[in-house]
Amino acid sequence: MTGTGPHGDPAEDPAGPDDTAAETDGPAEPTEPVDASEAEMTDTTETTAQTGTTAEADASEEFEGPRRRARRERAERRAARDRAMAIEQARREAKRRAVAGALDPTKSVPRNTIRGLKVLMWAALVSVLAVALGLLLYFTPIMSARNVEVSGLAEIPQEEVLTAAAVAPGTPLLQVDTDAVAERVATIRRVATARVQREYPSTLKISIVERVPVVVKDYPDGPHLFDRDGVDFATGPAPLALPYLDADNPGPNDPATRAALDVMMALPPDVAAQVGRIAAPSVASITLTLIDGRVVVWGTDDRTQEKALKLAALLTQPGTTYDVSSPDLPTVK
Repeated sequence: MTGTGPHGDPAEDPAGPDDTAAETDGPAEPTEPVDASEAEMTDTTETTAQTGTTAEADASEEFEGPRRRARRERAERRAARDRAMAIEQARREAKRRAVAGALDPTKSVPRNTIRGLKVLMWAALVSVLAVALGLLLYFTPIMSARNVEVSGLAEIPQEEVLTAAAVAPGTPLLQVDTDAVAERVATIRRVATARVQREYPSTLKISIVERVPVVVKDYPDGPHLFDRDGVDFATGPAPLALPYLDADNPGPNDPATRAALDVMMALPPDVAAQVGRIAAPSVASITLTLIDGRVVVWGTDDRTQEKALKLAALLTQPGTTYDVSSPDLPTVK
């Protein structure tokens, strides 16, 4: 809307240039693109303009000109672009985390599983081979008892031991029951202990400890030999240096016999060689008779070692009776 000034010239409408552009009937001219620096300057100008009067702010809210609309659209496009860039950055970050997760050590579980399966397969294969080898050695004569060696023999004939062992030649060593063979060999009276071992590839070894006679006792069928345990293990001629035993019921379960044998085992060798007879009617009355006729009163079987030492010293003195029944006060008569 125009009016006439004081001199007849048209007067400008106080609404301003933007209002004039808004009232034009034709379409608005397209706005030229503005670069980033111009946009920043414009934003600064807008910030300054926002500090104006409240009336101007209200007017800008009621009406938006082409330039302001273009600035607003540019700002919206920048916001959309920044949002798109943020989404793309987030997508890249998520992809990076996914790739890092694929390289995480926890992904090695399948590899460990495969390794475990390989170990299991090898263990099963070794077990099968071991079983097959065991069956082969057990049922075939590849490692059989071709040789039987016997050691520790002194008085026992080797043929007697082999007969008692009863191991057939060519028997696979794994089929030989070593405990059963040892028990059969131990039935020989002179055998104290027997041990049977396999020595691969083809030898069975039998180790024997024979019984050693300590005393001898006369019986109607001849002298019987007794070892340190009181076992009557042989009948035959007695060795010359072996003392005779006088006991009512000699045997491993007779206390008097065991006491007499303990005395003989405690004597020093040079003293034991002088004993011709040992009498043990009871545990409390043991008497030794030496080869030269001297008598040793031993008494009970307690403090045996101490009595043996005292007797060795007393025998150096002349006498006929040596009493060590009280080792604290030994006497010679």
